[in-house]
Amino acid sequence: MTAVTVAEPLARKGSDYAALARQVRAAGLLDRRPRSHAVRIGVTLAFYAGACAAVAWVGDSWVQMVVAVLLGVAFTQIGFLGHDSGHQQMFTSRRANDLFGRLLGNLLIGLSYGWWVGKHNRHHANPNKEDHDPDIGEGVLAFTTAQIAARTGRLGQVIARRQAWLFFPLLTLEGFNLHVASVLSLRAGAERSSRGGSRAAEAFLLTVHLAVYLAGLLLVMSPAKALVFIAIHQGVWGLYMGCSFAPNHKGMPVIGADEDIDYLRRQVVTSRNVRGGVFTDLLLGGLNYQIEHHLFPSMPRTSLRHAQRLVRPYCAGLDIPYCETSLLNSYTAAIRHLNILGAPLRTRALRPHPARPTGTSIPGT
Repeated sequence: MTAVTVAEPLARKGSDYAALARQVRAAGLLDRRPRSHAVRIGVTLAFYAGACAAVAWVGDSWVQMVVAVLLGVAFTQIGFLGHDSGHQQMFTSRRANDLFGRLLGNLLIGLSYGWWVGKHNRHHANPNKEDHDPDIGEGVLAFTTAQIAARTGRLGQVIARRQAWLFFPLLTLEGFNLHVASVLSLRAGAERSSRGGSRAAEAFLLTVHLAVYLAGLLLVMSPAKALVFIAIHQGVWGLYMGCSFAPNHKGMPVIGADEDIDYLRRQVVTSRNVRGGVFTDLLLGGLNYQIEHHLFPSMPRTSLRHAQRLVRPYCAGLDIPYCETSLLNSYTAAIRHLNILGAPLRTRALRPHPARPTGTSIPGT
């Protein structure tokens, strides 16, 4: 499947979104920021290279577990750059954005850029919409009442009952899940590299990443330390990635599969912003301005906070709910949502079983 980057819709003259888009465009907020991107790319790649160099420098020592944490952070920051490339924010050429995205994703962190862009574009087109948004599709956790009702297996029900408690522990496995999903998507041919790129090129880059990653670790440390390093590194990456994306939509309104809502309201009411300053912007890779990002996906990351000054009052004027909260409260809302969804299964599990009729034999006795 060829992935096509979701851009701002063609604004119909006179529509609510069109009026906002004209304000944003007039303010120059959709213009690329080459200097800002150059600095961010340079700093992020230097951090990544430094973490890799630290692995070689520390050698066969348990201090490597600290380096594993740093490398997990570096992987996530590389992922943020790949996210910017996927939305065509960096370069004027689509080909340049995609080439850079593949190098970042497939080669540096072992994540299929083509598969991820296709999945992410479907999410952007229909955030929090049942049967349309892959981010709330069927999986280990249940994000809708329909998914809870469909849980019939014993293991699935056990997980769903306690999914609020399991949310953060399960995120430590997300790094491994991204690697596996990337390989399976290319192997099955279900997803092709974005915009006509070959699966062979992506598969080659993924293979190089895996070979260098494993060989590099085994060359500088014992197999036991390498296994612990991998567990910590991939766990930190998965947890950091999950904690960066989870506040954006989890616990926000879910749109029914057959509901039809205009673009402006669909993007705003299902998204949540996270308050904070420069540190929060860096920590979350600009995803803390989720509303503005969903309204204008190709807007450079550094322009999002300026766009907020236009978007928030505009939404207030139309009585469109604009959600912004602290990082801690965003996690609380997501966990509360998962806990409420799992409540019916917990109640069912606590119900007393009906008494057996007298004289009824118990199988196996």
